[in-house]
Amino acid sequence: MLLAFVALALALSSCSTAPNKRELQYLNTDGFGNRYTGNAEDQNYVTLGDTISITDSYHQELGGAYTVDIDGTVVLPEVGAVYVAGLTRTELEAFLMQKYSPYFAKLDTKVRLQTRGKVFFVFGEVTSEGSRPFPGDLTIFEAVTAAGPNEQTANLGRVRLIRADPRDPLVITCNLADIIESGDSTFNILVHERDIIFVPPTMIAEFGYFLSDLLFPVQQVMQSVGSLFFTGRNNFNRRGGGGGFGNNAIF
Repeated sequence: MLLAFVALALALSSCSTAPNKRELQYLNTDGFGNRYTGNAEDQNYVTLGDTISITDSYHQELGGAYTVDIDGTVVLPEVGAVYVAGLTRTELEAFLMQKYSPYFAKLDTKVRLQTRGKVFFVFGEVTSEGSRPFPGDLTIFEAVTAAGPNEQTANLGRVRLIRADPRDPLVITCNLADIIESGDSTFNILVHERDIIFVPPTMIAEFGYFLSDLLFPVQQVMQSVGSLFFTGRNNFNRRGGGGGFGNNAIF
């Protein structure tokens, strides 16, 4: 009966309808879902909430620090609101030179980015799951170590690095145990922003989780029965039915 139920569930799931036209317009078709994509390891780029510091040796009035708004724009002197999200530092410098050139004969515009919000993710057999700030120049061994792998349950020989994408996803299985045991750092690859690192359980831990899930309904029933038993016993004792028959004993 259990096998029949599983087969029925699989059949129903396979018969699910395709997304309709309205749903399709909301589905992600580029990258991990961020509006602005790039690789900060190659060259940093502007995202929402970043601070852009601008200096110009010829025109002090153009200098200042500007925070990128939720729509990807900043409001600058002379030119007003300009769209800057997604541009790298060099692209932004060239863009500002072009914007300011009609107003000033000489320009020496320099840009510095103070970024925030770039993250990667760690899940699985670690003490600190979830998103973590991406500092750059980070290896997967450093990332897993910082997340605190569980000594009893973490399978460091099968750590997965997931570079999610709707068209060209990449999953690399990394044997981090080799680094500790033999010093082989072949799979100590660099982490990119928005990467997902999953530390799986060992076979023994996975079997233990399976048994725990299997016995969970039984544990719930036993806890409920035990709770009812102790509640009834306490009520009986309060009525005088404990050590002997009191005046209020119920027969």
